[in-house]
Amino acid sequence: MMDQLTNNPFKTFFMGGFECADHLNRRGERINLLKETQHNFRVEQDYQLLSETGIHVVREGICWSEVEKTKEEYDFSNISSRISAAEKYGIQQIWDLIHFGYPDDLFPTHPMFCERFEKLCLAFARFYKAHAKQNLMVIPINEISFLSWFSGEDRGTTPYAANSGWDVKYHLCKAAIIGVKALKRTIPACRIIWAEPLIKIHGDGSATPGHLHEVNEYAYQAMDMISGKICPELGGDESFLDIVGLNYYWNCQWIIYSDTLPWPETENKRVPLHQLLQEVYDRYERPLFLAETGHFGVGRVPWMEEITSECLTALEKRVPIWGICIYPVLDRPDWDDLNRYSNCGLYDLDRNKNRIPEPGYLNAVIQQHRLFAERAGLTHAMTAQGYPLSG
Repeated sequence: MMDQLTNNPFKTFFMGGFECADHLNRRGERINLLKETQHNFRVEQDYQLLSETGIHVVREGICWSEVEKTKEEYDFSNISSRISAAEKYGIQQIWDLIHFGYPDDLFPTHPMFCERFEKLCLAFARFYKAHAKQNLMVIPINEISFLSWFSGEDRGTTPYAANSGWDVKYHLCKAAIIGVKALKRTIPACRIIWAEPLIKIHGDGSATPGHLHEVNEYAYQAMDMISGKICPELGGDESFLDIVGLNYYWNCQWIIYSDTLPWPETENKRVPLHQLLQEVYDRYERPLFLAETGHFGVGRVPWMEEITSECLTALEKRVPIWGICIYPVLDRPDWDDLNRYSNCGLYDLDRNKNRIPEPGYLNAVIQQHRLFAERAGLTHAMTAQGYPLSG
């Protein structure tokens, strides 16, 4: 398996993600989950907790709506404090520039959206170059495919549209390509990472094979545009697909126009995760990692055990899987009801936002560290990186 892990830039195979959605919800209310979970000022505590589990890579978000309160004027002070905390605790950071949210006066099809995003990318890259020691690892836009559906079909956030998913996706990809070029101009060595949903839509007996193939292709359109496979007028290029991140949850497989396939499985209808990973790798020939995965309640432990096993199987089949990001580290509230939490984190939150460890889940993650190290033959390397492989 070592060949598949060669040139892996991540410090540890297991990672943790901090929920950083900052969009306008269905009621038009601005949310900011970094603030709701208090990660924005408890970052040192959170990084220390993660370090104790052996996780030294995190996904963070800048929250565009927060850093650009005044047009083209940026306040990166909270990002500076998180960069400092990362240096203190030996944490490697991956930064999302758009995690569903934009400033109040923007939306993807706005005529100034691309220009404003380019300026944000330039400003952030210059700030990062001046303040950070790590090489920049950045996700320009998180889940373009989901955001296009959510805002362009489901009316879940601005512009609250219907029948406009392709239009939103096209403009988000246009902005992403412009943003990558701006980032690369400022920090040529930066690593560009994508985080797109990994889905599988199953037939219901009535859909034709051609139609079923078509709807499954929708999930690849964003990366196809970014790589220049389709819509070449946008300026996409294969080199922009540096590392492909895939977000995978229990509800990522469903019957066309119908229900999510149940998990745990009862009828073995799901396509195994390792097979889905193989399909993405065959398509793009780029290293992959699970940029988001996790479950809630009592399902957290068996889900993570299954995910780790499937990733190891993919590695054995020579698919380069570079990591698993547990998402989220901290329990998160519902976007449209901030009083309702999911019990989905390594740490749940009480009413005062204190971090309450979920012992079964934490122990399971440590056990998966060990299992991965043993089967991948990385015990020495992972011990050196801080994994608690004994005791």
